[in-house]
Amino acid sequence: MKLQFGTARPGLDYTHRPAVFGIAERDGRLACVRVDRGDGAAYFDLPGGAVDGEESEQQALIREFGEETGLIVEPVDRLVEAAQFFHKSDGAPVNNVSGVWTVRVTGTDETLKQEADHALVWVEPLQALSSLRHEAHSWAIARWLRDHGAPITEPG
Repeated sequence: MKLQFGTARPGLDYTHRPAVFGIAERDGRLACVRVDRGDGAAYFDLPGGAVDGEESEQQALIREFGEETGLIVEPVDRLVEAAQFFHKSDGAPVNNVSGVWTVRVTGTDETLKQEADHALVWVEPLQALSSLRHEAHSWAIARWLRDHGAPITEPG
């Protein structure tokens, strides 16, 4: 069963868009991208995006991380699959059907970064839960926390 997030507006044809996103952790924080399109309404996403042509999810994930953050990553594990109805920045209605992977950061290469409106930010996981634009991304973070987060200890 695939999880579906967002609400399709009646009368709109949502294009099926294969996509992939990644969860990278460093020092208890998660890699996110702050996207600022210049209209004063910046938002946060997990690094990732569309799977192009014949790319595998892993190939797309490595490419997208580089283009958005300048990070070199290695896909580790496909954590979940979730879909999200939304409208791209050009207004086109799409349904991102996304694999979300845990990734290991193996280096940086600023020459890979191509998206000037994307800035890498390291965010506390609970802040990411409430700050990410897409419900599907927040759900993936919650799932990651269940599997990888710090254990809860009883007070006193």
